[in-house]
Amino acid sequence: MAKNTLKKESDLNILENPDVLADRITHGSEDFVKKNRNVLLGLFAVIAAAIVGGLLFYNFRSSKNEEAQAAMFQAVHYFETDSLTVALKGDGQHDGFVTIAEDYGSTKAGNLAKFYAGVSYLKQGKYQDALKYLEDYKSDDLILQGRALALQGDANLELGKKAEAAELYMKAANYKANEFFSPQYLLKAGMAYEENNNFTAAAEAYDKIIKSYPNTTEVNDAKKYKARAELLAGK
Repeated sequence: MAKNTLKKESDLNILENPDVLADRITHGSEDFVKKNRNVLLGLFAVIAAAIVGGLLFYNFRSSKNEEAQAAMFQAVHYFETDSLTVALKGDGQHDGFVTIAEDYGSTKAGNLAKFYAGVSYLKQGKYQDALKYLEDYKSDDLILQGRALALQGDANLELGKKAEAAELYMKAANYKANEFFSPQYLLKAGMAYEENNNFTAAAEAYDKIIKSYPNTTEVNDAKKYKARAELLAGK
């Protein structure tokens, strides 16, 4: 009992006396550090390595993106002048979109090269090649990502895959839906559904334009096409 009483009094003294408590904490911390010195040093080394590695990776990505942007300049020029083969493959001195996409695909500029490559192949009528690059392009950009999905729809439609095309147009319309682009994509979806004889789905796509985007220029066509689709659907 005496020992327990003394222990309680000692603990109470530590709690009530800040100097005693600080001393106990200090010496306790020192003992902990001594006992776990190697573990702590290893932990600090891992943290430091992660920070340094992150900074190096960021700088590497930044420099790679700058390289890709510089390489893109000439390729975009050829694209804008409809020199599509050179834009894709390069001119012997400057890389084309294909090489830029392969070498710098993890950068923003390299990712954009995939979009340009897809559009270039689509213009050349090489629809499977176009799909390869457009499907690989990923962005949170309001315009380009929706456009990439719609272009995939175009490529599938040209390949005779009407149902797939319609679904891609719907994805494009629903991607960050807005009154500027969504009605266009919905109109294309409706037409693709009609070509696939899915008149009910076509009418629904046209109806979405009428209800969700009543002030757009596409609404008049949507009303006309909806009536036709419902008639063909037997409604």
